[in-house]
Amino acid sequence: MTPVQGRTLSPPRPGPLAAGRVVSHTEIVRSGEPPIRYAWTGSDDVAWSETGDGPPVLIGGWWMSHLERDAEYPPFRDFVSTIAQHRRVIRMDPPGSGLSRSRETPSELWPHVDAMLAVLDAADAQQATLFAGSSGCPVAIAFAARHPERVRRLVLSGAYLSGSMIAPDADRAALVELVRRSWGVSSRVMSDIFYPDATPEQRRAYVRHQRSTATADAAAAALEAVYSFDARDFAADVSAPALVLHRRGDRAIRLALGAAVADALPDARLQVLDGAAHHPWHGDTTALLAAALRFDGVAEPDVVSPSAPTPGAALPISLRELEVLTLVARGLTDAQIASELYLSIHTVHRHVANARSKLGVPSRAAAAAWAVAHTA
Repeated sequence: MTPVQGRTLSPPRPGPLAAGRVVSHTEIVRSGEPPIRYAWTGSDDVAWSETGDGPPVLIGGWWMSHLERDAEYPPFRDFVSTIAQHRRVIRMDPPGSGLSRSRETPSELWPHVDAMLAVLDAADAQQATLFAGSSGCPVAIAFAARHPERVRRLVLSGAYLSGSMIAPDADRAALVELVRRSWGVSSRVMSDIFYPDATPEQRRAYVRHQRSTATADAAAAALEAVYSFDARDFAADVSAPALVLHRRGDRAIRLALGAAVADALPDARLQVLDGAAHHPWHGDTTALLAAALRFDGVAEPDVVSPSAPTPGAALPISLRELEVLTLVARGLTDAQIASELYLSIHTVHRHVANARSKLGVPSRAAAAAWAVAHTA
């Protein structure tokens, strides 16, 4: 047994497949882009996927993570795509969420820590930067305390140490009950808390997204677990350097709670950003992503926020996707494009596929023609 700051942790669980199981760590169990696999913790199947190339970045779960639904939600999809231009992004649904096979969200941190370890092992990622948001932050802190050799850096957004600090007991209980009794009403309430500066259209899209990721009972159980997370005893044992990002007007998790996280971690700095959106993929993501990527060693991040003004009409695809399509229009093959842009052929293919999907065009040639028309 390993003591950490007065609390005793059980040893890490072994990772072999259970008797009779046929799903391996690398077997694709759901096709799509990217495909989805399962990692086995010893008690749960944890869904995970990956995209991009480079040093690994693990994006853990949060309240109501869902690999498929999140990939279909434009703000989140664009957020991950931006990171994947520079890093290999590994995503996961924690136990009890999304496509992971568990009946409910564990209220203790350690099943979530075990799930992160199983995913890193399955992805053959010996060390990764952990990019955590909201309720994923206490889990990431506990993971970094238990498995310091597996963590390169920590990037924490909208972070807190203990769910008991978010709101008074009565308020937390009332919100959980509202979610359980009326998911329609509570999803609108949560959108006002999480994304207060959204336009009416953005708010409607976010409400639809929330309701597509979980039932009312599952969402309520996950919210109860979020409030039970407590990493206060483990922060002092984190050795990895950490960047704590927090928006000044965050209503879901107050700035003071993020500052407390930075104070508790031995090697951390707090960066306060403008805005009020709680999730890092909402609002103006330019400053947040640029700070996170630079902290992880990317000298010149290719970051453009969908909400940031751009010359001329707003583009529905990223600048990197536009660059790739422009080279396609010049007649270069994927291998030639990969060589010119220092990317892998797989990444070039993915950029073309993503651009075609966003533009709604039937072919590679049509996407290249669109790029020519919009760069003239």
